Amino acid sequence: MNMRQKQLGIFLSKLKQFKDPKAWAEQHPTEPDIAAEVLWFAYMNRDLEDKVVADLGAGTGVLGISALLLGAKKVYFLEKDPDAIKILKENLDLLENIETPTHYEIIQADVLSFDVKVDLILENPPFGTKETHADRDFLEKAVRYGDIIYTFHKQETSEFVEKFIIKHGFKATHHFDFAFPLKNTMPHHKKRIQRIKVGCWRIQRINL
Repeated sequence: MNMRQKQLGIFLSKLKQFKDPKAWAEQHPTEPDIAAEVLWFAYMNRDLEDKVVADLGAGTGVLGISALLLGAKKVYFLEKDPDAIKILKENLDLLENIETPTHYEIIQADVLSFDVKVDLILENPPFGTKETHADRDFLEKAVRYGDIIYTFHKQETSEFVEKFIIKHGFKATHHFDFAFPLKNTMPHHKKRIQRIKVGCWRIQRINL
């Protein structure tokens, strides 16, 4: 693996994003520099290389593609939106000219149907502002099928996230703070860019 964090961020910035983001699905992509920071940490923490990974709610693939670039053994991309999957496939095609593992599987399905045991789960789920408890659905699948999880949530839901973690036999080992830029891509957006406070939790099964 010859890629470094800065190079990862540059590559991710070349990926295609949602052409017509769907408000109901809260399709807000993970910014390249944020994805690069979190995934580089996962790599340096030995959570990633030679591991089987699932990117839940993969969207256009920024998290899962980062995992492939940093040496994951295999990545499952779970995404239910066919339009997002079309862009995801185009982004995965960019890996053909890079010396990196390209073992992956795309699963077109709702997160509720996911049932694959993996080493690591990555997820930037809907924050639950359009569909109540959408974030809970992702967390419930993550703690059932993963031992180590990196999960993004609005900071204002921190109490819920942390109680959920403890209740399900996990512990939070690290936390990242970000000002997530939400660009004016949907009719209800009033500002060109609005920044919201988002955290990324690294959580781990206690009896691991």
